[in-house]
Amino acid sequence: MSTQITTGFSEQFTSEVALLLQQHSSRFASSVLSRNFTGKDAKAVEQIGSVTAQKRTTRHADTPQIDTPHSARWIYPVDYEFADLIDQQDELRAIASFESAYVQNAAHALRRAQDDEIIAAFFSDTTKTGEDGGTTQSWNTYSTSTDTDHLVAAGGVGMTVAKLRSAKKALMADHVDIDVDPLYVGIAASQHDDLLGETLATSLDYTTRPALVDGRISSFMGFNFINSERLPTGAGSARSCPAYARSGMMVGFWNDVTGRVSERDDKSYATQVYASTTIGATRLEEAKVVEILCAE
Repeated sequence: MSTQITTGFSEQFTSEVALLLQQHSSRFASSVLSRNFTGKDAKAVEQIGSVTAQKRTTRHADTPQIDTPHSARWIYPVDYEFADLIDQQDELRAIASFESAYVQNAAHALRRAQDDEIIAAFFSDTTKTGEDGGTTQSWNTYSTSTDTDHLVAAGGVGMTVAKLRSAKKALMADHVDIDVDPLYVGIAASQHDDLLGETLATSLDYTTRPALVDGRISSFMGFNFINSERLPTGAGSARSCPAYARSGMMVGFWNDVTGRVSERDDKSYATQVYASTTIGATRLEEAKVVEILCAE
């Protein structure tokens, strides 16, 4: 079992097992589309591209043949698991039962793993497209070559209202229906602190909810903020913050977090706490995602 179990032996002054400060649940899973899948891979969605109607200019004209473009996005499962042992001798020496705490700890670890998969999918350079998943869509290629700017430069500063405006402009310019498609921005504590210093984000002249009452900005400019310290940092320590529409991302569940507690006769009948999950995530549409780089 974990060697840290000795901290729970009877010389301790408390009878409760306190979990260390950590992120407990998935922050992003509820902000993206989700589906259950089976098999070694799956089509996340069938996609039909836009078409342009042809203007009729003469009587008795030939019927136009306008081919509708078809594509698909693919999603691939990844397995995560956790296991730890609790010896009988350790349980005898402990005031509290560690079993339920270990189960919770395992579940929390796997929920964080789900976030890691979703976060990696935001700006993945290996997103698979095409009818058979044989085409790769690079985020780096798309975000730097598209007419609408889906990459907001760091510019040596952190998160600003101007950057949020640029992200909103890019999403709207690519026809994201912001009236029905919820918008989100993932930020870390540093970016949240940046926004607290922005008058436009905190003044009641610009928002109906006073942010400084509880010291937290949960939404602004139509974006719902998701706080996570797991967002990646790249060159120059710039944090990559995703601004996205819910329909632009998907998480797939082959197996949500499941677990079991059992006795191991090959480990001197120790109690084993085991948990696992099989999940995958993908970007569905590049036009519905914006990368905001923020200096820290």
